Amino acid sequence: MGLKKFLKDIIGITATEELLRVQLEEEKAEKARLTAEKKFNREEKKRKEKEAEILLTPKEIASKRKEPWVDVLHLHVNSDDIRNGFYELDWNEYWVLKLKQEGYGTDGDPDEEIVSRWFRDISAFVAAEQGIDMTDRDVGYINIVKRGDGKSEVS
Repeated sequence: MGLKKFLKDIIGITATEELLRVQLEEEKAEKARLTAEKKFNREEKKRKEKEAEILLTPKEIASKRKEPWVDVLHLHVNSDDIRNGFYELDWNEYWVLKLKQEGYGTDGDPDEEIVSRWFRDISAFVAAEQGIDMTDRDVGYINIVKRGDGKSEVS
């Protein structure tokens, strides 16, 4: 046995060093456990968010992501007069914001009017693409009816 080790053993330095080494190893193990736990919790949170997202509608998903969304829900045609009908559109607030940014409306304009301007524009574009001249056509009027479920009917 070396003199240095013998002196450390007598005055308790060896025991103190051993205690510090054990404490350091325990701290490292605890830190590794906490890091693994945080990673697990993050992954678990992401998994739960994905599971919850499966239950959401496309509109809810887009709204959650703060993305513009619009959809034609239904096309209703009057069976007595097939030239008469209406589309049922649905959109989120981010779609209206995008339309405002594109010049279809300003703050204070009702959302339905902003969407209606866009829809008229896109309908005219589609007609023009098909070679249909809309300038001399009597296209009637656009009627917007707000429904109680947060949607509007445009006819």
